[in-house]
Amino acid sequence: MSLDSLSVSTMSSSPPSETQILTYTFAGTVALTFLVYVLRGFGVPGFTALPGGVVWLLILLSIATGIAFGVQKTRRY
Repeated sequence: MSLDSLSVSTMSSSPPSETQILTYTFAGTVALTFLVYVLRGFGVPGFTALPGGVVWLLILLSIATGIAFGVQKTRRY
C-alpha cells in the first residue's frame, strides 16, 4: 500500500451529518445539565453559588436540543 492511496482514503471521509452533530449536542447538554444538577444538589462549593436560572437555562437548552434532534431524526430526505 503506498502513501498516496492512504492519504486519499483518509481525505475522502465525509464531514459529520447534521443528525450526528445534533446527537452530540443533545448528549452533551443533557450530560452537562445532569452534572450541574447533581453537583449542586450535593452541595459542592463551586456549584452551590450558581443561580437557579442557570439550571433552568440548561434544562431548557436540553429540551430544545432534544426537540431539534427528534425533528432531524424523523426528517425524510
